[in-house]
Amino acid sequence: MDALNVDALDVDALPAGALLLVDSAPIIYTLEANEHFATRFAPLFQRHADGGIALAVSTVTIAEVLTGPLEASEEALAKRYRAALESWQVVELTADIAESAARLRGQYGLKLPDAIQLASALAINADALVTHDRDFSKVRGVKIVTWLIRDR
Repeated sequence: MDALNVDALDVDALPAGALLLVDSAPIIYTLEANEHFATRFAPLFQRHADGGIALAVSTVTIAEVLTGPLEASEEALAKRYRAALESWQVVELTADIAESAARLRGQYGLKLPDAIQLASALAINADALVTHDRDFSKVRGVKIVTWLIRDR
């Protein structure tokens, strides 16, 4: 398996104005400048910065992204991360999304955070869910934009 020499996501294939819910890992990779994975998702964030697409995050993503800085007692960094995430559409965890997540867990065998991500994407009619997680491989009903470590 090889995680190096990856191609960029084909964000040009996404329609103008597309709404994408972004899972935690791509954001964390980008914020932490992960040498293997940040460049993989950079075109997505650039297209958003250029106004070509809209991004959304769930409250689960906010919690997961803030965990690192808060564990390290870096309050100012956590505050900057939160402000950046809240500049996107934030999908609150409602009772309806929680129920949908429970159904999706049963249907696809997802972990709870992943089921909440998927339910959140479905709740906002997202054009896609952007992730770096294998657990979404069986999902139907929403496009999954991902990059996984591939066999050579």
